[in-house]
Amino acid sequence: METLVTKLQLADSLPVPCVQELAKSSLSTVPFRYVRPDQDPPFEFTDTSAEVPVIDMHKLLFSNNFEDSELDKLHHACKDWGFFQVLPVPSIFKLFINIILLIRFLYDQVINHGVSDILVENVKSGIQALFNLPMVEKRKLWQRPGDVEGFGQTFVVSEDQKLNWGDLFGMFLLPTYLRKPHLFPNLPLPFRDDLDAYTLEMKNLGTELFDLMAKALKMDSSEMRELYEEGMQSTRMNYYPPCPQPELVMGLNNHSDASAITILLQVNEVEGLQIRKDGKWIPVKPLSNAFVVNIGDVLEIFTNGIYRSIEHRATVNSTKERLSVAMFFSPRLDGEIGPAPSLVTSERPALFKRIGVADFLGGFFKRELNGRSYLDVLRIQKE
Repeated sequence: METLVTKLQLADSLPVPCVQELAKSSLSTVPFRYVRPDQDPPFEFTDTSAEVPVIDMHKLLFSNNFEDSELDKLHHACKDWGFFQVLPVPSIFKLFINIILLIRFLYDQVINHGVSDILVENVKSGIQALFNLPMVEKRKLWQRPGDVEGFGQTFVVSEDQKLNWGDLFGMFLLPTYLRKPHLFPNLPLPFRDDLDAYTLEMKNLGTELFDLMAKALKMDSSEMRELYEEGMQSTRMNYYPPCPQPELVMGLNNHSDASAITILLQVNEVEGLQIRKDGKWIPVKPLSNAFVVNIGDVLEIFTNGIYRSIEHRATVNSTKERLSVAMFFSPRLDGEIGPAPSLVTSERPALFKRIGVADFLGGFFKRELNGRSYLDVLRIQKE
């Protein structure tokens, strides 16, 4: 285990001011370093008429009448959008799920996906309370030199680069031996226990989504399992305070994720997440307790470009704070990433190089977050 932990030595990020504290100082203008002329203006080039696909997990898992059409919808969402929203399972079906779990263990990975509404609400409250801790308490959970976990920002590699109008709290959660002893054990209770339970619920949901994607791709399911089994889960909790000039800044600049998939919960359902599709930015409208799922670079590599990671960003506003929590699913640290053999053919040769997971993540965190530029480094040829 110690060898694997040693492999997870990611490049650190330069220390930056706490934006939440900065926003409390009643600024009328934002400091120059937060002004982002390098980004599309937050409120221009947007298409409010387009909507991210919504996937009904109940139809996929419980109704033969809808399964094929909903699976096609999932395939389309992953292939053409790289983003979709998953609605929570109705409470009556959660009761049904629990009964079936007692009777048929075989179905555990298929139906144990319903996340408790109470748990979701507890996690939301815990994240809000975490960012509202006094600075003296936050400092105990701050990023340390040579590390990217804790409070702060990531991908700050230069004193001259532009900064995002937001703070984060990030850490690795699974496998548990990756948890830093000064972070997870020192989270306030009951949030620590709620986050532990939420992490396992997300693992169940992620497992189900991976299996459904393998089915939609008509590929060997063992190849997909090899990608995610014994894999890593990490989280990034985001806090975007109100900004006096929201049209000039970014909460989080445009990027694609280095994960296989990301499952995001919009904590207070304030709009701000946008995805880039066909040259326009499309707002992702928050749905109550729904999860936003997006394809990451790893899955694009693994599916040989069939499923695509997509650029997304977070905008801010002048009156409301916005919070979210992302759960990132990555392959096991001592594994390797490359196109799945069953998805490489003479008509569709391998589009990406093979690379070790530790090297992949190490390279990702050494760079400034910038669109899909890291994925392009690994590309053998363009389609």
